[in-house]
Amino acid sequence: MADQKRILLVEDEDNIAIAIEVLLTRAGYELLRVSHGDQALPNIRAQKPDLVLLDVTLPGLSGYEVCQRLRLDAELAHIPVLMMSARASEAEQRKGVAMGANAFLTKPFAMSDLLGSVARLIAGGAHEN
Repeated sequence: MADQKRILLVEDEDNIAIAIEVLLTRAGYELLRVSHGDQALPNIRAQKPDLVLLDVTLPGLSGYEVCQRLRLDAELAHIPVLMMSARASEAEQRKGVAMGANAFLTKPFAMSDLLGSVARLIAGGAHEN
């Protein structure tokens, strides 16, 4: 599919990554995955994804650090970021948005919520919570 949208998943938990990969590939997206925060920015630079699906708690750089560095890079700053975390506090969500996330999902989340957020962000939807 020539216009297939590319998503970079940054997630260190294999079971979560596999579930997300199955869901998003079935929905027609091309999914690439890295499992370490330090791998995120080099892969974003190389792959130029349409969306970054970013876990907060990662080995190496945290998702917050990755998101902040992405927003400070003029070449990458336009790429939407959907942040995910098992931490459900409002403070965590506010921190994610403050670091530049376009949206924040609390794990566990409904797969329909993930699909809806991904579709909106790739289509150019602004910030959401």
